[in-house]
Amino acid sequence: MTDSKNLEVCGSVMDGVAEKGGVLDSPTKKTTVEYNVFPIRWLVLFIFVLYSATNSMQWLQYSIIQDAVVKYYGVTSITVYWTSMVYMITYIPLIFPASYLLDKTGLRITTIIGSFGTCAGAWLKVFSVPQDLFWLGFTGQTVVAISQVFILNVPPRLAAVWFGADQVSSACSIGVFGNQLGVALGFLLPPMIVRAQGTVEEIGADLQFMFYLVAGITSVLFVFILLFFKAAPPSPPSAAADFGSSLDSNFLKSIQKLLTNRNYILLLISYGLNVGVFYAISTLLNELVLTYYPGANEDAGRIGLVIVVAGMIGSVVCGLILDKTHRFKETTLVVYAASVVGMIIFTFTLDCGYIAVVYFSSIILGFFMAGYLPVGFEFASEVTYPEPEGTTSGILNACVQIFGIVLTLLFEWMLGAAGDRWANLALCALLALGTAVTAAIRPDLRRQAAQNKA
Repeated sequence: MTDSKNLEVCGSVMDGVAEKGGVLDSPTKKTTVEYNVFPIRWLVLFIFVLYSATNSMQWLQYSIIQDAVVKYYGVTSITVYWTSMVYMITYIPLIFPASYLLDKTGLRITTIIGSFGTCAGAWLKVFSVPQDLFWLGFTGQTVVAISQVFILNVPPRLAAVWFGADQVSSACSIGVFGNQLGVALGFLLPPMIVRAQGTVEEIGADLQFMFYLVAGITSVLFVFILLFFKAAPPSPPSAAADFGSSLDSNFLKSIQKLLTNRNYILLLISYGLNVGVFYAISTLLNELVLTYYPGANEDAGRIGLVIVVAGMIGSVVCGLILDKTHRFKETTLVVYAASVVGMIIFTFTLDCGYIAVVYFSSIILGFFMAGYLPVGFEFASEVTYPEPEGTTSGILNACVQIFGIVLTLLFEWMLGAAGDRWANLALCALLALGTAVTAAIRPDLRRQAAQNKA
């Protein structure tokens, strides 16, 4: 069974560049052609969401229980924070070969590689529980981090290949939702499983259980991907996807075009500032919360969970808004400005003495800041069409990692040198700067123009 769509499509053209080799020949402008979207697309998207979640849940696996890890392994706090930042560092040099591989081999091959790495890294951590083997756990964390390069730039491409023009923004936001779901679990589960106040023996047993749990889940998902994850549908889902299959993309030329696109460069800066701030807060959230609420280790994890769950809701809401209105510039600017407001509220309520208030302010912060992630992806694909979405989002994420490393280190230094109030205000100022940069982006909606011509 398939759902039919006529050529008269009017939605976002995120499906601009379809999976090579899996689509029909491009139609002429004067011919009315029916395009089919296949129900299996939802299974493919669902598997990807779970796979993405199992990778991102390991991002904060150590840093959210930083005090317990320091106590058990006898390492420094900054060493624990590097288990989070290694995600950012490995992404920067590897995203270009990963984007090239995605462009040339398609979704299935890159997804299998990323899933295998995520699974292998999780199993290395299983054997790192002895107190003198933290280096092995760090190695496993690095393998999982490397596997991330085969995940973060996939949502816009997967949406392009499998979904029609009236669902593509929503599909992209659901794909990003997988990463956020994993981060949410990363905030929630480690503080629940690992008893920070326990004895060294209890912490060791808890770590062993947590590592086995994650390794088991990633193993099952790897098998599911081998069996059920498909590269592309039998036929293209839309006119723009059909046209995209006829394009012979040149990877180096695409990068050159992207890096000379004024709107894209401005978006790189604004997107990097927003998500970099989110990374900094997420990495150091445990320290922030314990400063004012000693012993509230589980609350630190739950507050992180609240931030991300609110962002997951924000992502889906924003995706639906984009599919209905196609007002990319306006939506991006409003969400960004609201992130500034959310960060200001979080800054001035953190030390209020009532942790319930911190939960509330975290909802506002998370809804807009984490909800901005798919909006930035979509806006980037609009202003860079018809360049491959994998390359566009890959460079966008590489920029994010650079900002994430710099802002996390800056935030960590400011917390010690000036206190959390001034450190948080510095992040507020950076978000305000990002809002101004976003306002300078011209709404050159190239995907919209291409779809309207169709």
